[in-house]
Amino acid sequence: MKIKSPEKHGFDAGRLNFVDAFLRERYIDSGKLPHAQLLISRDGEIVHFSSQGQARESSDRAIDEGSLFRIASMTKPVTSVAFMMLVEQGKVAIDTPVSHVLPEFKGVGVHAGGGGDAPFMTKPTAEPMRMLDLLRHTSGLTYGFQNRTNVDAAYRKGKIEDWHDNLDLDGFVGALGKLPLEFSPGEAWNYSVSTDVLGAVVQRVSGMPLDQFFAENIFKPLKMHDTGFVVPGDKADRLTDCWLYAGPDKPRGILDRAEESAWRKQPKLLSGGGGLVSTALDYHRFCQMCANGGELDGVRILGRKTLELMTLNHLPGKGDLATQSRSLFSETQNAGTGFGLGFAVTQDPTRAMIPGSVGEYYWGGMFSTSFFIDPVEKLHVVFMTQMSPSWIYPIRREMKTLIYSALT
Repeated sequence: MKIKSPEKHGFDAGRLNFVDAFLRERYIDSGKLPHAQLLISRDGEIVHFSSQGQARESSDRAIDEGSLFRIASMTKPVTSVAFMMLVEQGKVAIDTPVSHVLPEFKGVGVHAGGGGDAPFMTKPTAEPMRMLDLLRHTSGLTYGFQNRTNVDAAYRKGKIEDWHDNLDLDGFVGALGKLPLEFSPGEAWNYSVSTDVLGAVVQRVSGMPLDQFFAENIFKPLKMHDTGFVVPGDKADRLTDCWLYAGPDKPRGILDRAEESAWRKQPKLLSGGGGLVSTALDYHRFCQMCANGGELDGVRILGRKTLELMTLNHLPGKGDLATQSRSLFSETQNAGTGFGLGFAVTQDPTRAMIPGSVGEYYWGGMFSTSFFIDPVEKLHVVFMTQMSPSWIYPIRREMKTLIYSALT
């Protein structure tokens, strides 16, 4: 890996180094996080890369550029790109009704009562669920961990989101098709399994298993050799432990120990919403492809105008999440934030109250990983750690503020 001079790319090196010192003092030395890795790229060049902390509880080995991290919902942009590749091939469209590809959703209704020990009552949807709704999370689907309604309780009861011991992708969409939606598609925004359903669409339309489609059409062309749904045996020693927040003033606990990790075996459900493992350098290549308008090192994944479309705000009425979100939790704050085709999109930095640019796009994962791409500043950042859940600490907001403060 070559790291270019930050000064030649518009950064104050001392201020960038302060970001590392801040992470170490606030999060590593305090025990809040086990480790932290930060990659900053500007003008297509890596200008800062740092790694701090231990890879595993049982080892003094520090994380490094080869460390593997569970990127959780940072999988979603990859799945969205895969779908848009099929759109560019004329095999599906953004406004295609989901039931045209996944007939399991034909006739699905909106929750109108019941649940728990009583049967669900439903009413017809005002509009059909379209691929657009999957891409922007306006489908009416939910996540079991939202803990808001009888519908998400049914997700938990059916273990619909269990990647290893329950359903494959076909069984997954079949189970979802038997449950009501929380609202009619397009009426609101709710963070959900929408992108997992989109992964099933990619699999059906392409005629290839989702992991194979990713490997052949995205990871191999982009040379993302360390990204996939499974950590192979010859790379198992590079996987980090994943930790769990146990509560204030309590030591963190282990959520997924590397030596016996669930990611070391093939999942039954290929989760396009959260199943991938990757490295900071691999995900940097994905970000650079997006920043370049769909191309990297002479290989084109998507057309430039397709990427432009994906990173516009597609929320109904061009609103923001503050007015349209029904989520108890998502990987973003709501004010000043729109949503595109697979990414959150900053609409108004003054409402978000974080330094940034109109049009930057981003997302994060449950284990506190995150990325953002700023087309105005020709800047992108990848942050890796392994601590669940991601909403405990304001690290993304703090880190983003410090990085922008280092621009000269």
